[in-house]
Amino acid sequence: MEKPRKQLEFAVQMTCQSCVQAVEQCLKGVQGIQAVTVNLEAESVLVDTSLTAEEVQDLIESTGRLAVLKGMGSTTQKDLGAAVAMVEGVNSIHGVVRFVQLSLEKCIIEGTIDGLKPGLHGLHVHTFGDLTDSFNKCGDHFNPDGKSHGDPKDSDRHVGDLGNILADEMGKAVFRMEDDHLKVWDIIGRSIVVDEREDDLGRGRNPLSKISGNSGERLAGGIIACSAGLFQNPKKICTCDGVTLWDERERTRASSGQSLRLPQPLANL
Repeated sequence: MEKPRKQLEFAVQMTCQSCVQAVEQCLKGVQGIQAVTVNLEAESVLVDTSLTAEEVQDLIESTGRLAVLKGMGSTTQKDLGAAVAMVEGVNSIHGVVRFVQLSLEKCIIEGTIDGLKPGLHGLHVHTFGDLTDSFNKCGDHFNPDGKSHGDPKDSDRHVGDLGNILADEMGKAVFRMEDDHLKVWDIIGRSIVVDEREDDLGRGRNPLSKISGNSGERLAGGIIACSAGLFQNPKKICTCDGVTLWDERERTRASSGQSLRLPQPLANL
C-alpha cells in the first residue's frame, strides 16, 4: 500500500540555474517523491512526498546547499493544520516531532529523536503543555473520550497513544506513523513525551498497563506548537533580531550543541 503523501516547502540557498538543476537532480527518481517544483527567485522548493522532512532535507543538502523547512501540508486539502514540537530531556536527549493533518481522518506523525538508549520507547501526547517537574505536570495521556490505554491500532485507546519508537544502537530514533484518531487542531498547546521503556500497549499484566502502558519514567518532551502551513511563511529575515533564516538555523544548532541535522521550525519567524 502506498504511503500517504504530504507537501513540504523548503527555503533553499540558490543563486543560479545550476543550483536549480542540482536540486532537481538530487530529488529526481527518488522513491517516495512524486513531484518537485523549484522557484529560483523565491529560493523555494516544493516537494510532494511520502518521505520524512529530514530525509528530503538531507537529499537537498547533499548538493552543498542549506535547506530549511518552511511549511507543510496536505496534497489534496489545504490548511488542515500542521504542528511541531522541539523535544528535549535528560542526558541531552533532543529532537523534533512534526504533525501534519492530511485529511479530516488522517494525521501523519514523523520525527527524529537522538540521545535515547537503544530499544523501544513509548511515545504519547499528554493533556497539558507544562514540562516542569520532570514532565510530571503535563498530565496523563490525552484521553478526551475516557477510554483505556491501548495500541494505536485499537478502537479502545487514548487519543494520545502513539505506541513505540525504536532507537538504534546509536540512540537515534527516526519514525513515521499514520493515525486516524489524532487531530492537529486538538493537540496544539499539549505536549509530546518520550518514555523510559517500551509501551506494552495495554497487553501487560501490570496494573499500569491499561493506564499508561507501564513504560516507566518520562525522559523527554516538547510543547506542541502550531507550525506554518504551505506558503504561510514568506519571511527570510527574523524581525526580532534581523538575522537571516540561514544564520538562525546555524545559530540554533550551535547553541543547542546538536550534532544531528534537524529541520528547524520557522513558526516563530
